Amino acid sequence: MIRTQKVRLYPNRTMKKALDDLCDYRRYCWNAGLALWNDMYDSSLILEDKKLSPTEHKVRDEMVANKADWQYRLSARCLQLAIHDLGQAWEKFFDKSQIDWGKPHFKSKKDPRQGFKTDRAKIVNGKLRLDKSHGIKKWYDIRFEGAKSLAGSLKVVSIYRENGKCWASFPIEVNVETKIKSGAKTAVDVNVGHLNYTEGKVATLPDNLKHLYKRIKYYQRVLAKKRMVNGKQTTGSHNYVKTRAKLQRDYCKVTNIQHDIMQKFTTMLVKKYDKIVIEDLAVKEMQMTHVASKGLQRSMFGYFRQILSYKCEWYGKDLILADKYYPSTQRCSRCGHIKTGNEKIGLNGNLKHGTKHDEYICYECGFSCDRDENAVYNLFALI
Repeated sequence: MIRTQKVRLYPNRTMKKALDDLCDYRRYCWNAGLALWNDMYDSSLILEDKKLSPTEHKVRDEMVANKADWQYRLSARCLQLAIHDLGQAWEKFFDKSQIDWGKPHFKSKKDPRQGFKTDRAKIVNGKLRLDKSHGIKKWYDIRFEGAKSLAGSLKVVSIYRENGKCWASFPIEVNVETKIKSGAKTAVDVNVGHLNYTEGKVATLPDNLKHLYKRIKYYQRVLAKKRMVNGKQTTGSHNYVKTRAKLQRDYCKVTNIQHDIMQKFTTMLVKKYDKIVIEDLAVKEMQMTHVASKGLQRSMFGYFRQILSYKCEWYGKDLILADKYYPSTQRCSRCGHIKTGNEKIGLNGNLKHGTKHDEYICYECGFSCDRDENAVYNLFALI
Protein backbone atom coordinates (compact mmCIF):
# COMPACT_ATOMS: atom_id res chain seq x y z
CA MET A 1 0.00 0.00 0.00
CA ILE A 2 1.03 3.62 -0.56
CA ARG A 3 0.76 5.89 2.46
CA THR A 4 1.32 9.62 2.04
CA GLN A 5 2.69 11.86 4.77
CA LYS A 6 2.62 15.64 4.59
CA VAL A 7 5.67 17.34 6.14
CA ARG A 8 6.81 20.92 6.61
CA LEU A 9 10.09 21.85 4.91
CA TYR A 10 12.59 24.32 6.36
CA PRO A 11 15.01 25.20 3.50
CA ASN A 12 17.83 27.72 3.85
CA ARG A 13 18.18 30.66 1.46
CA THR A 14 20.00 28.66 -1.20
CA MET A 15 17.48 25.83 -1.22
CA LYS A 16 14.55 28.24 -0.97
CA LYS A 17 15.74 29.85 -4.23
CA ALA A 18 16.21 26.39 -5.79
CA LEU A 19 12.70 25.31 -4.82
CA ASP A 20 11.21 28.53 -6.21
CA ASP A 21 13.05 27.98 -9.51
CA LEU A 22 11.77 24.41 -9.78
CA CYS A 23 8.19 25.50 -9.03
CA ASP A 24 8.41 28.11 -11.79
CA TYR A 25 10.01 25.60 -14.15
CA ARG A 26 7.23 23.07 -13.56
CA ARG A 27 4.65 25.73 -14.43
CA TYR A 28 6.60 26.68 -17.58
CA CYS A 29 6.81 23.03 -18.70
CA TRP A 30 3.10 22.49 -18.14
CA ASN A 31 2.06 25.60 -20.06
CA ALA A 32 4.51 25.02 -22.92
CA GLY A 33 3.51 21.36 -23.14
CA LEU A 34 -0.20 22.21 -23.10
CA ALA A 35 0.22 24.81 -25.86
CA LEU A 36 2.09 22.25 -27.99
CA TRP A 37 -0.50 19.58 -27.23
CA ASN A 38 -3.35 21.89 -28.29
CA ASP A 39 -1.60 22.71 -31.55
CA MET A 40 -1.07 19.02 -32.37
CA TYR A 41 -4.65 18.19 -31.46
CA ASP A 42 -6.08 20.99 -33.62
CA SER A 43 -3.87 19.97 -36.55
CA SER A 44 -5.07 16.36 -36.34
CA LEU A 45 -8.68 17.55 -36.42
CA ILE A 46 -8.20 19.98 -39.31
CA LEU A 47 -6.21 17.54 -41.48
CA GLU A 48 -8.32 14.57 -40.32
CA ASP A 49 -5.17 12.54 -39.73
CA LYS A 50 -5.06 10.49 -36.53
CA LYS A 51 -1.31 9.98 -36.95
CA LEU A 52 -0.86 13.64 -36.03
CA SER A 53 -2.72 13.20 -32.74
CA PRO A 54 -0.61 14.23 -29.74
CA THR A 55 0.71 11.73 -27.21
CA GLU A 56 2.79 12.07 -24.09
CA HIS A 57 5.90 10.76 -25.85
CA LYS A 58 5.51 13.08 -28.86
CA VAL A 59 5.10 16.20 -26.75
CA ARG A 60 7.92 15.25 -24.39
CA ASP A 61 10.38 14.46 -27.21
CA GLU A 62 9.50 17.73 -28.98
CA MET A 63 10.10 19.77 -25.83
CA VAL A 64 13.36 17.99 -25.02
CA ALA A 65 14.62 18.55 -28.56
CA ASN A 66 13.85 22.30 -28.35
CA LYS A 67 15.29 22.91 -24.90
CA ALA A 68 16.79 26.33 -24.27
CA ASP A 69 20.21 26.71 -22.65
CA TRP A 70 18.80 27.86 -19.30
CA GLN A 71 16.69 24.69 -19.01
CA TYR A 72 19.73 22.42 -18.77
CA ARG A 73 20.66 23.71 -15.32
CA LEU A 74 17.31 22.50 -13.91
CA SER A 75 16.17 18.94 -13.23
CA ALA A 76 15.14 17.04 -16.36
CA ARG A 77 12.71 14.95 -14.28
CA CYS A 78 10.68 18.07 -13.56
CA LEU A 79 9.87 18.42 -17.27
CA GLN A 80 9.19 14.71 -17.81
CA LEU A 81 6.86 14.39 -14.81
CA ALA A 82 5.00 17.56 -15.80
CA ILE A 83 4.31 16.16 -19.28
CA HIS A 84 3.31 12.82 -17.75
CA ASP A 85 0.71 14.55 -15.55
CA LEU A 86 -0.45 16.55 -18.57
CA GLY A 87 -0.99 13.32 -20.49
CA GLN A 88 -3.11 11.91 -17.67
CA ALA A 89 -5.13 15.14 -17.50
CA TRP A 90 -5.71 14.99 -21.26
CA GLU A 91 -6.95 11.40 -21.03
CA LYS A 92 -9.67 12.58 -18.63
CA PHE A 93 -10.82 15.04 -21.31
CA PHE A 94 -12.19 12.08 -23.28
CA ASP A 95 -13.99 10.64 -20.24
CA LYS A 96 -17.18 12.66 -19.89
CA SER A 97 -18.17 10.76 -16.74
CA GLN A 98 -15.61 12.81 -14.82
CA ILE A 99 -17.11 15.43 -12.50
CA ASP A 100 -14.92 18.31 -13.71
CA TRP A 101 -14.83 17.20 -17.32
CA GLY A 102 -12.96 19.45 -19.75
CA LYS A 103 -9.63 20.32 -21.29
CA PRO A 104 -6.61 20.92 -19.04
CA HIS A 105 -6.07 24.56 -18.14
CA PHE A 106 -2.94 26.69 -18.17
CA LYS A 107 -1.24 27.33 -14.82
CA SER A 108 -1.01 30.88 -13.50
CA LYS A 109 1.85 32.32 -11.49
CA LYS A 110 -0.80 34.04 -9.36
CA ASP A 111 -2.12 30.73 -8.06
CA PRO A 112 -1.67 30.54 -4.27
CA ARG A 113 -0.16 27.07 -4.56
CA GLN A 114 2.88 26.34 -6.72
CA GLY A 115 4.82 23.08 -6.78
CA PHE A 116 6.73 20.39 -8.66
CA LYS A 117 7.37 16.64 -8.52
CA THR A 118 10.50 14.55 -8.44
CA ASP A 119 11.21 10.82 -8.29
CA ARG A 120 14.89 11.25 -7.39
CA ALA A 121 14.40 12.54 -3.86
CA LYS A 122 16.07 10.65 -1.01
CA ILE A 123 15.93 10.83 2.76
CA VAL A 124 19.48 10.99 4.13
CA ASN A 125 20.13 11.30 7.86
CA GLY A 126 16.59 12.51 8.49
CA LYS A 127 16.75 15.22 5.80
CA LEU A 128 15.38 15.51 2.26
CA ARG A 129 17.97 15.41 -0.53
CA LEU A 130 17.01 16.50 -4.05
CA ASP A 131 19.00 15.92 -7.24
CA LYS A 132 21.49 18.75 -7.65
CA SER A 133 20.93 21.32 -10.38
CA HIS A 134 23.73 22.09 -12.84
CA GLY A 135 25.87 25.18 -12.29
CA ILE A 136 25.21 25.37 -8.52
CA LYS A 137 28.25 24.82 -6.30
CA LYS A 138 26.52 24.71 -2.93
CA TRP A 139 23.68 22.26 -2.43
CA TYR A 140 22.11 21.36 0.91
CA ASP A 141 19.79 18.77 2.36
CA ILE A 142 16.46 20.16 3.57
CA ARG A 143 15.29 19.75 7.13
CA PHE A 144 11.66 18.72 7.62
CA GLU A 145 9.22 18.02 10.45
CA GLY A 146 5.93 16.16 10.75
CA ALA A 147 6.82 12.66 9.53
CA LYS A 148 5.65 9.83 11.76
CA SER A 149 7.46 6.93 10.13
CA LEU A 150 9.81 6.88 7.14
CA ALA A 151 10.23 3.11 6.90
CA GLY A 152 9.51 1.94 3.37
CA SER A 153 10.22 2.77 -0.26
CA LEU A 154 9.87 6.45 -1.22
CA LYS A 155 7.94 7.12 -4.45
CA VAL A 156 7.31 10.34 -6.42
CA VAL A 157 7.60 13.28 -3.99
CA SER A 158 5.44 16.37 -4.44
CA ILE A 159 6.94 19.63 -3.16
CA TYR A 160 4.93 22.84 -3.09
CA ARG A 161 4.85 26.28 -1.52
CA GLU A 162 1.71 27.78 -0.08
CA ASN A 163 1.11 30.81 2.15
CA GLY A 164 4.84 31.50 2.30
CA LYS A 165 5.64 27.99 3.60
CA CYS A 166 7.14 24.95 1.91
CA TRP A 167 5.56 21.52 2.16
CA ALA A 168 6.25 18.04 0.82
CA SER A 169 4.15 14.90 0.37
CA PHE A 170 6.04 11.65 0.96
CA PRO A 171 4.29 8.66 -0.66
CA ILE A 172 5.84 5.62 1.02
CA GLU A 173 5.14 2.02 0.08
CA VAL A 174 4.49 0.09 3.29
CA ASN A 175 2.88 -3.14 4.44
CA VAL A 176 -0.38 -2.38 6.25
CA GLU A 177 -1.67 -4.88 8.78
CA THR A 178 -5.36 -5.71 8.49
CA LYS A 179 -7.55 -4.90 11.48
CA ILE A 180 -9.11 -7.61 13.62
CA LYS A 181 -12.57 -8.59 12.36
CA SER A 182 -15.28 -7.56 14.80
CA GLY A 183 -18.36 -8.56 12.80
CA ALA A 184 -19.98 -5.16 13.50
CA LYS A 185 -21.86 -3.19 10.85
CA THR A 186 -22.90 0.44 10.52
CA ALA A 187 -24.33 3.01 8.13
CA VAL A 188 -23.38 6.68 7.76
CA ASP A 189 -25.72 9.41 6.55
CA VAL A 190 -23.89 12.59 5.53
CA ASN A 191 -25.59 15.91 6.15
CA VAL A 192 -24.67 19.58 6.12
CA GLY A 193 -22.97 20.22 9.43
CA HIS A 194 -22.96 16.67 10.82
CA LEU A 195 -22.56 12.97 10.06
CA ASN A 196 -25.07 10.49 11.51
CA TYR A 197 -24.29 6.81 12.10
CA THR A 198 -25.89 3.99 14.06
CA GLU A 199 -24.33 4.97 17.39
CA GLY A 200 -24.54 8.75 17.30
CA LYS A 201 -23.61 11.91 15.47
CA VAL A 202 -20.37 13.75 14.64
CA ALA A 203 -20.38 17.52 14.07
CA THR A 204 -18.43 18.63 10.99
CA LEU A 205 -19.07 22.35 11.60
CA PRO A 206 -18.26 22.91 15.31
CA ASP A 207 -18.38 26.33 16.96
CA ASN A 208 -14.65 27.04 16.50
CA LEU A 209 -15.07 26.53 12.74
CA LYS A 210 -18.06 28.87 12.61
CA HIS A 211 -15.99 31.51 14.42
CA LEU A 212 -13.19 31.13 11.87
CA TYR A 213 -15.63 31.45 8.97
CA LYS A 214 -16.84 34.75 10.43
CA ARG A 215 -13.26 36.02 10.59
CA ILE A 216 -12.64 34.87 7.01
CA LYS A 217 -15.72 36.78 5.88
CA TYR A 218 -14.46 39.88 7.68
CA TYR A 219 -10.96 39.70 6.15
CA GLN A 220 -12.44 39.17 2.69
CA ARG A 221 -14.45 42.39 3.03
CA VAL A 222 -11.36 44.26 4.28
CA LEU A 223 -9.29 43.01 1.35
CA ALA A 224 -11.98 44.04 -1.13
CA LYS A 225 -11.86 47.60 0.26
CA LYS A 226 -8.05 47.73 0.27
CA ARG A 227 -7.73 46.44 -3.30
CA MET A 228 -8.51 49.81 -4.86
CA VAL A 229 -7.76 53.18 -3.26
CA ASN A 230 -8.53 56.40 -5.16
CA GLY A 231 -8.89 54.41 -8.36
CA LYS A 232 -5.45 52.82 -8.04
CA GLN A 233 -4.61 49.19 -7.36
CA THR A 234 -2.88 48.78 -3.99
CA THR A 235 -2.40 45.01 -3.78
CA GLY A 236 1.30 45.53 -3.07
CA SER A 237 0.81 47.76 -0.04
CA HIS A 238 1.95 46.65 3.41
CA ASN A 239 -1.56 46.66 4.89
CA TYR A 240 -2.96 44.62 2.00
CA VAL A 241 -0.21 41.97 2.30
CA LYS A 242 -0.62 41.79 6.08
CA THR A 243 -4.41 41.32 5.83
CA ARG A 244 -4.02 38.70 3.12
CA ALA A 245 -1.60 36.76 5.33
CA LYS A 246 -4.19 36.75 8.13
CA LEU A 247 -6.83 35.47 5.70
CA GLN A 248 -4.54 32.69 4.48
CA ARG A 249 -3.71 31.76 8.08
CA ASP A 250 -7.40 31.30 8.92
CA TYR A 251 -8.00 29.26 5.78
CA CYS A 252 -5.19 26.91 6.86
CA LYS A 253 -6.72 26.58 10.34
CA VAL A 254 -10.11 25.71 8.84
CA THR A 255 -8.57 23.04 6.59
CA ASN A 256 -6.59 21.50 9.44
CA ILE A 257 -9.65 21.33 11.73
CA GLN A 258 -11.86 19.79 9.04
CA HIS A 259 -9.26 17.20 8.04
CA ASP A 260 -8.64 16.31 11.68
CA ILE A 261 -12.36 15.65 12.26
CA MET A 262 -12.70 13.50 9.14
CA GLN A 263 -9.51 11.53 9.74
CA LYS A 264 -10.40 10.67 13.34
CA PHE A 265 -13.98 9.71 12.47
CA THR A 266 -13.05 7.48 9.52
CA THR A 267 -10.28 5.80 11.53
CA MET A 268 -12.79 5.01 14.27
CA LEU A 269 -15.18 3.53 11.69
CA VAL A 270 -12.64 1.16 10.09
CA LYS A 271 -11.34 0.05 13.49
CA LYS A 272 -14.77 -0.69 14.94
CA TYR A 273 -16.84 -1.94 11.98
CA ASP A 274 -16.33 -4.53 9.25
CA LYS A 275 -19.10 -3.33 6.91
CA ILE A 276 -19.93 0.34 6.33
CA VAL A 277 -22.73 1.71 4.14
CA ILE A 278 -22.66 5.26 2.75
CA GLU A 279 -24.55 7.07 0.01
CA ASP A 280 -23.14 7.59 -3.48
CA LEU A 281 -24.12 11.25 -3.62
CA ALA A 282 -24.04 13.44 -6.73
CA VAL A 283 -22.71 16.52 -4.92
CA LYS A 284 -22.61 18.69 -8.04
CA GLU A 285 -26.31 18.14 -8.67
CA MET A 286 -27.12 18.96 -5.04
CA GLN A 287 -25.63 22.47 -5.24
CA MET A 288 -28.86 24.22 -6.15
CA THR A 289 -28.14 27.69 -4.70
CA HIS A 290 -25.03 29.50 -3.50
CA VAL A 291 -26.23 29.04 0.09
CA ALA A 292 -26.59 25.27 -0.30
CA SER A 293 -23.28 25.10 -2.19
CA LYS A 294 -21.43 26.78 0.67
CA GLY A 295 -22.82 24.32 3.22
CA LEU A 296 -22.00 21.32 1.02
CA GLN A 297 -18.45 22.51 0.43
CA ARG A 298 -17.83 23.06 4.13
CA SER A 299 -19.23 19.63 5.05
CA MET A 300 -16.64 17.91 2.79
CA PHE A 301 -18.79 15.05 1.48
CA GLY A 302 -16.25 14.14 -1.20
CA TYR A 303 -13.27 14.17 1.16
CA PHE A 304 -15.12 11.91 3.62
CA ARG A 305 -15.82 9.31 0.93
CA GLN A 306 -12.27 9.52 -0.44
CA ILE A 307 -10.46 8.81 2.82
CA LEU A 308 -12.99 6.22 3.96
CA SER A 309 -12.52 4.35 0.65
CA TYR A 310 -8.76 4.00 0.92
CA LYS A 311 -8.85 3.16 4.63
CA CYS A 312 -11.34 0.36 4.01
CA GLU A 313 -9.03 -0.91 1.28
CA TRP A 314 -6.02 -0.71 3.62
CA TYR A 315 -7.57 -2.65 6.47
CA GLY A 316 -9.67 -5.14 4.50
CA LYS A 317 -13.08 -3.70 5.44
CA ASP A 318 -16.17 -3.67 3.18
CA LEU A 319 -17.49 -0.31 1.95
CA ILE A 320 -20.99 -0.51 0.45
CA LEU A 321 -22.23 2.38 -1.70
CA ALA A 322 -25.97 2.94 -1.84
CA ASP A 323 -27.30 4.07 -5.21
CA LYS A 324 -27.53 7.86 -5.48
CA TYR A 325 -31.26 7.53 -6.25
CA TYR A 326 -31.93 5.30 -3.22
CA PRO A 327 -34.71 7.09 -1.26
CA SER A 328 -33.09 6.89 2.18
CA THR A 329 -34.74 10.15 3.26
CA GLN A 330 -38.23 9.47 1.86
CA ARG A 331 -38.52 5.78 2.79
CA CYS A 332 -40.04 4.63 6.07
CA SER A 333 -37.54 2.40 7.88
CA ARG A 334 -40.37 0.47 9.62
CA CYS A 335 -42.95 -0.33 6.89
CA GLY A 336 -41.00 0.56 3.73
CA HIS A 337 -43.48 3.17 2.44
CA ILE A 338 -41.82 5.72 0.10
CA LYS A 339 -43.13 9.27 0.00
CA THR A 340 -43.85 10.71 -3.44
CA GLY A 341 -45.29 13.89 -4.92
CA ASN A 342 -46.37 16.55 -2.45
CA GLU A 343 -45.72 14.21 0.49
CA LYS A 344 -41.94 14.38 0.07
CA ILE A 345 -39.71 16.03 2.65
CA GLY A 346 -37.82 19.00 1.20
CA LEU A 347 -35.48 21.67 2.49
CA ASN A 348 -38.44 23.37 4.17
CA GLY A 349 -40.05 20.17 5.41
CA ASN A 350 -43.47 19.21 4.06
CA LEU A 351 -45.87 22.08 3.39
CA LYS A 352 -48.91 19.85 2.92
CA HIS A 353 -48.72 18.22 6.36
CA GLY A 354 -46.79 21.00 8.12
CA THR A 355 -43.85 18.80 9.18
CA LYS A 356 -40.39 20.23 9.81
CA HIS A 357 -37.24 19.65 7.83
CA ASP A 358 -35.62 17.41 10.46
CA GLU A 359 -38.59 15.15 11.33
CA TYR A 360 -39.96 12.09 9.57
CA ILE A 361 -43.59 10.98 9.95
CA CYS A 362 -44.87 8.03 7.97
CA TYR A 363 -48.41 8.63 6.72
CA GLU A 364 -49.02 4.88 6.32
CA CYS A 365 -47.97 3.33 9.67
CA GLY A 366 -47.63 6.48 11.78
CA PHE A 367 -43.93 5.88 12.55
CA SER A 368 -42.20 9.06 13.74
CA CYS A 369 -38.49 9.80 14.35
CA ASP A 370 -35.67 12.14 13.40
CA ARG A 371 -35.23 12.35 9.63
CA ASP A 372 -31.47 11.66 9.74
CA GLU A 373 -31.93 8.64 12.04
CA ASN A 374 -34.53 7.25 9.66
CA ALA A 375 -32.05 7.63 6.76
CA VAL A 376 -29.40 5.74 8.77
CA TYR A 377 -31.83 2.87 9.40
CA ASN A 378 -32.65 2.67 5.69
CA LEU A 379 -28.99 2.56 4.73
CA PHE A 380 -28.29 -0.04 7.40
CA ALA A 381 -30.99 -2.25 5.85
CA LEU A 382 -28.83 -2.57 2.69
CA ILE A 383 -26.21 -4.69 4.50
